[in-house]
Amino acid sequence: MARTPLSSLDVAFLCLERETAPMHMGAVLLFTSSARVDGAEIAKTLAERAAKIPQLRRKTRTELFPPGSASWSDDPDFVAAQHIHHHELTTLYDPDPLPDFASWWIAEPLDTGRPLWDLTVVTGLPQGGFAVLLKLHHALTDGAGAYEVTVGLLDGLTVASRAADRTAAPAPIPRPRSALDTVKDALGSGLAQAGIATSVVRAARPPLSPVSAPASAERRLGFVRLSGGDVRRIRRAHGGTSNDVVLAVLAGALRDWLVNRGKRADGRTLRALVPVSVRGRSGGQVGGNKLSGYLCDLPIGVDDPVERLALVRRAMTRNKAAGPARGAGAFPLLAERVPTVLHRLGTKTAGRAAPLLFDLVVTTVPLPPARLTLAGAPLAQVYPFVPLAPNHAVGIAVATYRDGVHIGLQANAEAVPDLGGLRDAVVKSAAALLNTV
Repeated sequence: MARTPLSSLDVAFLCLERETAPMHMGAVLLFTSSARVDGAEIAKTLAERAAKIPQLRRKTRTELFPPGSASWSDDPDFVAAQHIHHHELTTLYDPDPLPDFASWWIAEPLDTGRPLWDLTVVTGLPQGGFAVLLKLHHALTDGAGAYEVTVGLLDGLTVASRAADRTAAPAPIPRPRSALDTVKDALGSGLAQAGIATSVVRAARPPLSPVSAPASAERRLGFVRLSGGDVRRIRRAHGGTSNDVVLAVLAGALRDWLVNRGKRADGRTLRALVPVSVRGRSGGQVGGNKLSGYLCDLPIGVDDPVERLALVRRAMTRNKAAGPARGAGAFPLLAERVPTVLHRLGTKTAGRAAPLLFDLVVTTVPLPPARLTLAGAPLAQVYPFVPLAPNHAVGIAVATYRDGVHIGLQANAEAVPDLGGLRDAVVKSAAALLNTV
């Protein structure tokens, strides 16, 4: 049975796993349908497609050498249908039961002795249609890889998108490398790692974040949809990228939410870790995760929405000028180069120190403009969810699909019983910025 080694970063995600900090990503996909939905039939279709996706057949296996390493191998007992469930909701006691059900679902850890994914088809939605809830462990893949898996489960891309994929430019042929090239690369890599490590130490601060929290296994999920057209109008009026606009909206929302909870916001920032995919730069790198990151101080202490956007723009411009391989936010690249045995020994302790470096994660999941469907039903909304880092109260993931900006909020339920307040604050913050156009 062929085995594929996990990268050091993938092993780190496995080592971070614990009951109060499950390290899986999630997504809630909402499909519209005017016909009656047969959830069991949809689950059967998904099982047939999942069985054909190699990543979903694999489970991890600890290796004796190198010490602390692990590999992927096909599960000889794999049955895709055992990872797929169907749940029928009822509106008898709650007019919109999906958020509560999804909150319970996201909190359930994956069984690390089996292939690291889980899928639930949810029917009985009050607005009709159905939902698909997907969990993938972060050791298996990052957000970009999760999209690739998801597309394999759906009906597929449009004909135009498939044609575009076929006509993509071929990858360049690498030039032969000399021994001198190898030595130069090794020296450059060592210096880069030292620079990242130094930046990480310098960026550490006292853990006094207003969005830190004691560990808890309970979760709350929130769904927010913004108009893509509104985001583009704001961008055209004030400059920057759509991602800058979303970060500024979130800064305003976090400001209002904290003030309403009796927390001080003036004069403060919240430092967001913004993950960055380096899949196009990673060459033949082994592993499911191809990640770096930026650290962006969200200006929650600023009341004016346009000034908040200007500050976010400047911060992200500096990050991009430095590139994803430099600065304290590039610590995933550093983790990639740490021997796996050190992750086994120290990653859980290091994970608890996350608040020293950043206050929350804000990640963007790439989605194509193509129309996606399942069983002929169009995908209408998709809400991604990022794992909560240890001692963090809130994590935010964003997906732009069709003409909607879909924001998935995940919170520590004990620390944030009022996640609806943050959801409303996002909508209010977006409206305030739009009113300046």
